[in-house]
Amino acid sequence: MLEPNESFVVVTPVYEDHVASTRLFTELARLYGDRVYVVAVDDGSIREPVQPFQLSSSGVSGVVLKLRRNVGHQKAIAVGLGYVEENLPDAQRVIVMDSDGEDLPETIATLLEATRDENVDVAVARRKSRVETLRFRAFYVVYKFIFQLLTGRTISFGNFMAIKVSALHRLNAMHEVWTHVAAGLIASKLRLAVCPIDRGPRYAGQSKMNFVGLTLHGFRALMVFAEDVLVRVGLMCVLVSSASIVLAVVATLLKLAGYATPGWFSMALGVLFLVFLQTGTLTLMTLMLSGIVRGTIQKPGAYREYLAGVTEVTADVAPR
Repeated sequence: MLEPNESFVVVTPVYEDHVASTRLFTELARLYGDRVYVVAVDDGSIREPVQPFQLSSSGVSGVVLKLRRNVGHQKAIAVGLGYVEENLPDAQRVIVMDSDGEDLPETIATLLEATRDENVDVAVARRKSRVETLRFRAFYVVYKFIFQLLTGRTISFGNFMAIKVSALHRLNAMHEVWTHVAAGLIASKLRLAVCPIDRGPRYAGQSKMNFVGLTLHGFRALMVFAEDVLVRVGLMCVLVSSASIVLAVVATLLKLAGYATPGWFSMALGVLFLVFLQTGTLTLMTLMLSGIVRGTIQKPGAYREYLAGVTEVTADVAPR
């Protein structure tokens, strides 16, 4: 359970979602009152930008970070985390959650409880149930399989998480978080506690993430582990190249033994040569790229370059 006086910061990206985000702020105020401080990152909204009165009238204090352009929810979260580290030094716990209601505010207490373990740096939510289409579920299964195949790691959680302040400093030093939050968290090697949590339905509207966006999101997770992916692809190319050489030798032996039909040997040898040439070239490319891809430190204060405005908000009504 949440301690009576325990306060925390909620970082949530918002993009063209006035109704749902207002509902989230209201729910946070109802459940946690003045113990919660909201960092709402407006991801370059034009039609429905986040307004300060949405927070104040809902009963929560916080800040609205207006971004210069739409950068996607992963970078928006990274901007929010950077702001918290630099401007809210007293924050001991940071909650990252979506603003559409699918991350249920009442389950925040479960994540915070998990972070009380001294051997846990970040508590993440693994979905017990999902309110999604069959197409999305099938894509998610394929995505997890490909991710494990190419990186050797498993990913079973998203953006909903509770972060200790010590872990926040490490995450903000990792440029990978700006590409994919969950994959960046895995790359950070921080100690994770996985909490099975139900996913809720959207408060309002439809998800703005289409199939192309989901596919791109999956590729960005692979980009975080580019070196691992390149090495594994290189090894597969070596195996295919070796197999093509073996098959070429077999074809030659069959030709010499007189078992090859007219034209078969030259066609088979030509195809195998092309396979060898292409996979060999790809192997060399992956080896060269694997020497280029290296992790770097994210510069402190990088989030400020994305900000168009910062508006601090104080709750107008008493916490409920």
